[in-house]
Amino acid sequence: MPAEEKKNKRIESNYYVEGYATTWQPYKLLENSEGEIFEQFTREAFIGCDMSDIIMQYDHNGKVLARQSNKTLIVEPDETGLFICADLGLSQAAKDLYEEVGNGLVTRMSWSFLPGDFYFEKSTRTIIHTKVKKIFDVSAVSIPANDATSIYARSFADGAISKAMQELQEREIKRKLLILKLKLEGFTNEHEIRRN
Repeated sequence: MPAEEKKNKRIESNYYVEGYATTWQPYKLLENSEGEIFEQFTREAFIGCDMSDIIMQYDHNGKVLARQSNKTLIVEPDETGLFICADLGLSQAAKDLYEEVGNGLVTRMSWSFLPGDFYFEKSTRTIIHTKVKKIFDVSAVSIPANDATSIYARSFADGAISKAMQELQEREIKRKLLILKLKLEGFTNEHEIRRN
């Protein structure tokens, strides 16, 4: 049983999975000519975050496999990170993912979000997020940004939005790189950089 596994199911289902879409520990986001750049989320970043009707997908696209509005998905911050649990029993695609998780083919997670406040800590080369505005989806993924994430299946019986999210993620990575470049060139006051 994984160390972070909750003791009780949060949703009654024979296709129950749980894990972490992100954790509070810093992780390597990317590497440039000057070295590694890390990313970290504070627990306080989720206070006031819009977490309404988050969906679950695979690799942030395709069919919706679970969602909050029909009570097949729970997403909430806890002492370790952004905890998720889901019932993957309502469609064949969801059941297929459950099997892939259970067989160890899919073991990691990711999430897409709209950033709020963050700053760059030069000494550790870490982007630290202190505010997240909205969470769009949590996804089981083939290749995660954060290797500390996890997803695993537990058996007790014996989704136009995907393109928009992909574009949002690509824009956000470009924006982060621009902000880092500006800060490394002397724009140290985070209010000097306009955030849209």
